Amino acid sequence: MADVLSVGVNLEAFAQAIGAIQALRSSVSRVFDCLKDGMQNKETLEGREKAFIAHFQDHLHSVNRDLNELERLSNLVGKPSENHPLHNSGLLSLDPVQDKTPLYSQLLQAYKWSNKLQYHAGLASGLLNQQSLKRSANQMGVSAKRRPKAQPTTLVLPPQYVDDVISRIDRMFPEMSIHLSRPNGTSAMLLVTLGKVLKVIVVMRSLFIDRTIVKGYNENVYTEDGKLDIWSKSNYQVFQKVTDHATTALLHYQLPQMPDVVVRSFMVSGLSKKFLPLIPPD
Repeated sequence: MADVLSVGVNLEAFAQAIGAIQALRSSVSRVFDCLKDGMQNKETLEGREKAFIAHFQDHLHSVNRDLNELERLSNLVGKPSENHPLHNSGLLSLDPVQDKTPLYSQLLQAYKWSNKLQYHAGLASGLLNQQSLKRSANQMGVSAKRRPKAQPTTLVLPPQYVDDVISRIDRMFPEMSIHLSRPNGTSAMLLVTLGKVLKVIVVMRSLFIDRTIVKGYNENVYTEDGKLDIWSKSNYQVFQKVTDHATTALLHYQLPQMPDVVVRSFMVSGLSKKFLPLIPPD
């Protein structure tokens, strides 16, 4: 039984058809060889003509026979299925159309973006050169070995100075109460209460604010051992969002040379001006 592929091609008939093509080519070659040789040497002209015609007719009959055999086998081979999956090879005959290819627009957009990036980088470089630190300008000619190492004096402020700064901020807003505690040594923790709206836990390192957690007024801000809970989030999504905004404000108010200004700016602009209007009048 002939081996038939799932695509509808008879392999046995296909192999026989290839042999029939070779036989047909040989028959055609013999026809042209006969025409090339012409009439063979015979005793008489009439004999040479008869011999040439006989050989020529035999060769033509062979060509006709081989051609008929090839046609018969071609009908047995069958046609391949049009639904045969070609996978990625089917895309080889699909040439992209230039009008439908977004390559030019993408290159133009990348070129504009690159020019804009170069322009803004130049502006940023000019601004940074204008606002360079005095330390870098004054010590340009000093060698690295002789340059004195700056001491982080702002990180070791005395606790009395921190208490004084917090008390002055507390007196600025009577609607906002600030309770200062030091449960873990010299680092201060602030519990800021704004009316009956919310409570803010501020974790400080000297006068630097490390972390803020905003919770509702009725939420518990203490752990089981009586310390401020600086890790758990608020149970309300609105105060979780306020905590994110407060953390963003911390990143904005950064001035290591004057940390007291940073704390005052955070308390005034980050908390008081935003949430004091929410406190109902008495």
